Amino acid sequence: MTGTGVEPLVAAVVVTYNRRDLLVESLSALEGQTRRPDMTIVVDNASTDGTRDLVRGRFPDADLVALHTNIGGAGGFAAGIARALNLNATLIWLLDDDTVPEPGALAALLRARARSSEPPALVASRVTWTDGRDHPMNTPRAKPGASRAERAAAEAIGCIPVRSASFVSVLVDASVVRECGLPMADYFLWNDDFEFTTRVLRGRTGLYCPESLVVHKTRTFGGTDADPGDRFYYEVRNKVWLFTRSRCLGPAERVLYTGSSLRRWVRTYARSSDRTTLRRGLRAGLRDGLRSGPRPTDEVISDAMRGYDP
Repeated sequence: MTGTGVEPLVAAVVVTYNRRDLLVESLSALEGQTRRPDMTIVVDNASTDGTRDLVRGRFPDADLVALHTNIGGAGGFAAGIARALNLNATLIWLLDDDTVPEPGALAALLRARARSSEPPALVASRVTWTDGRDHPMNTPRAKPGASRAERAAAEAIGCIPVRSASFVSVLVDASVVRECGLPMADYFLWNDDFEFTTRVLRGRTGLYCPESLVVHKTRTFGGTDADPGDRFYYEVRNKVWLFTRSRCLGPAERVLYTGSSLRRWVRTYARSSDRTTLRRGLRAGLRDGLRSGPRPTDEVISDAMRGYDP
């Protein structure tokens, strides 16, 4: 770790749901890293396609957390990070099950961290699609208002200071997680990584490391303003929760990112071929986001762990 000479204990956390073939690619790529994770935690969100037997049979060294119910990517990552903390990991590498890291991806993240003038709370990878283009869905947000000194320090090690990152591939300092808390499991999907990483990075250093390369094998190429269909409900509800109940953003940032979200919603609606579904999601998301907040993460994880089959 930075300046200590102590080798970090790295836990990779992969969250999966009914994507056996992609999971095999992801876990095989982890095994093929030039610097392999010290442990790999696979969180299965109650898959029905034989994922658990697959992991136990083909990847017996993986630590399988088999949830009893599907609590989405948000809950899955919260459960996986909690498991990594219990196993005393010092760094936690978060990846989706459709993420395939290049062989040097983890080594590059660790190099960037080791060369940083101060220990970063997180370091994020460059994410490309299957044709090599940078994936617009997963580009970390550059830090607004970063000082000249911050930019120069990051540039000196081939990085860029960031304000948020994606769970597609990000290396997080476990000590910061212990201080800031787990992702909000009740988000289920969408905005959970934005809320978590901005909370972790508030007042701390985050880096984007282009040298660390992963491929995100989504079915289509597109950004966050692509037509989401029924999932728009989670975008709206979770953004309401984030802007009104989370401590992840400062006052000026709330104004900035609220405006950005509203503009993106307008673009999404204008481009949609099913505006009725989006209107329904908008109404329900606003209603549920304003009426109540997310349940405590420990409660969501505990409910999903009932019937856990270790």
